[in-house]
Amino acid sequence: MSQESTTPSKYAIHKRLLYRIELLNDTQFAYLLLIPSALVIAVIAIWPLIRTFEMSLHADALLSSDLTGAFVGIENYVEIVTNERSAQMGSPFFDMSQPFKSALIVTFIFTLVSVTFETLIGFGQALVLNKDFRGQRWARTAIILPLAVPIVIQGMIFYLMFQPDIGFIVDPLSNMGLISSTPLANNFDATVIVIVSDVWKTSAFMALLILAGLQSIDRRLYDVAKVAGATRWQQFKRVTLPLVLPVVLIAMLFRTVLAMRVFGLIETVSSCNTVPSLSCMVVSTFSNGLYGTSATIAFITAAIIAVVVGGYILKYRESAVA
Repeated sequence: MSQESTTPSKYAIHKRLLYRIELLNDTQFAYLLLIPSALVIAVIAIWPLIRTFEMSLHADALLSSDLTGAFVGIENYVEIVTNERSAQMGSPFFDMSQPFKSALIVTFIFTLVSVTFETLIGFGQALVLNKDFRGQRWARTAIILPLAVPIVIQGMIFYLMFQPDIGFIVDPLSNMGLISSTPLANNFDATVIVIVSDVWKTSAFMALLILAGLQSIDRRLYDVAKVAGATRWQQFKRVTLPLVLPVVLIAMLFRTVLAMRVFGLIETVSSCNTVPSLSCMVVSTFSNGLYGTSATIAFITAAIIAVVVGGYILKYRESAVA
């Protein structure tokens, strides 16, 4: 018997493969479609994370050409968390006695305050834009416009606004006792300014995502609520909020992940020395050749973000089930 007759043809193999795919249920077919994306994520995300963890278990290299030194286990993590490397990192990792000089605390404050205000302001803007009124297009353009501003330009705008010599807003706020005469050199004032700058720009991002969720709500539900005698607040509480909450959580998840990795905005508005963050620590230690320390801080940041994302996912599931 010839080899061609015993070897299945390509057509037969394809036909058998298609037949097996047709036998899959919807869930199995969805997982099959996700395999290419999972492979891409594994290559561009998971492998660098594994490599970063491996580097974090080594001492800082003595030579700039060598990325890793001797194996030290979790010594880097212990010394960073206990602030034994504050001098190398430029600021303490966590210190309650000076919260606005601690990278972890500043990162959490920035993330919590900025995401909260961005969500509230974005929600309000989305509710306004969801109504039909004259000049709606102009209103949408005005709200979206800050989102188109590059980070460098955004940072320079607020940097110039709060410069004592040329900033028009420094003297009035300083005279009222709200800020110091040199706000960008003050840890607390500079942190607040960076938060305001971030809220000014990214509230539009939240507004766009929440607006998409609002427009997906069936308008007949509001008609039924009106017939039932529900007030506008009751309509918002019973119809709008429950249906748009999953979208709000997704938008908050995106913004939280980005906020916890803030670096460029801080560097352009003030500096990482005045407003330390976890990403600032990663960049500064890496640029100084402290590769083991930098990898450790980067992995700690990734672990914190993973915990936060897990919390959002659990909350999203609860809202979806409800």
